[in-house]
Amino acid sequence: MKLFIVNSIDEHGAMIENEVMWIIFIVLVLSLLILDLGVINRKKEDVSLKKACALSAFWISVGLSFGILIYAVYGIDTTTEYYAAYLVEEMMSIDNLFVFIIIFSYFQVPREYQHKALFYGIIGALVFRLLFIFAGVQLLERFDFMIYVFGAVLIFTAIRTVIKKSEDGTSFEKNIMVRGCRRFMKVSDDYDGDRFFTVKNGVRMATPLLLVVIVIELTDLVFAFDSIPAVLSITTNTFIVYSSNVFAILGLRSIYFALRGAVSSLIYLKYGLGVILAFIGIKMIVSHYYPIPVLTSLIVIMSVLAVTVILSMAVSKRRRTAGI
Repeated sequence: MKLFIVNSIDEHGAMIENEVMWIIFIVLVLSLLILDLGVINRKKEDVSLKKACALSAFWISVGLSFGILIYAVYGIDTTTEYYAAYLVEEMMSIDNLFVFIIIFSYFQVPREYQHKALFYGIIGALVFRLLFIFAGVQLLERFDFMIYVFGAVLIFTAIRTVIKKSEDGTSFEKNIMVRGCRRFMKVSDDYDGDRFFTVKNGVRMATPLLLVVIVIELTDLVFAFDSIPAVLSITTNTFIVYSSNVFAILGLRSIYFALRGAVSSLIYLKYGLGVILAFIGIKMIVSHYYPIPVLTSLIVIMSVLAVTVILSMAVSKRRRTAGI
């Protein structure tokens, strides 16, 4: 009886602790979003390289600092899971940068409007990712075989990532998302400042900027099918999975503006990403027989990321020097 009461008290305390962390997290994210759009990026102007680097450092420091809070509340094991999940999501999100470049190039989005498009596109992603994560956690907890399904999906994605060809802006001409949007709404041919809607000849219609936001949002949903199973291979703690996702995504906008000129130099990124996805997929499949520690996963991911970036920059520099 005494043991039952102690266990009940511990479980109740853990629930309260978790609820408090959710409240702190939500208040922090909402405050940062208000600060971002209402103060830091209030002016409609292109984000300079200097500002983008400063904001990237800020968002990354916020994500890393949140891990300190997690350590204070949950301990070292959960903190390791958080940092590993954060790094996986950040690594996989870098692949989105190429897609952003393609989208903005195809729709000819003025540079001063690109931040707003990314801001609202990512806001939607935060909502849908929570639903995806909750569904994924429930599937893994209720059906053991789903871990093999997720592992197979990641290995397939790894192969597809490595062998896929480079995309260009013309791919959007026949893109099903773009055609679907144009079928269900009237879209003007021209931008009207940074507005999402405009009126022409008495007809209210969407501007291309709204179409860009929708395409960014739908594209992120496609990426979520790959990234969320990868993070779930590290932990099924909904709070850890979602918080790591959110901080990685929030920093993605600034990283895009900081790297948009140099992202083409990351020539081996897809191979590094493929290796990481394959490793995580194999980790999920063998987890019942040979569980790989989260710390080991973190070391492998960081090592692959470091080798990928260093090798890409070195080869790109050599090619520029040789005039290739």
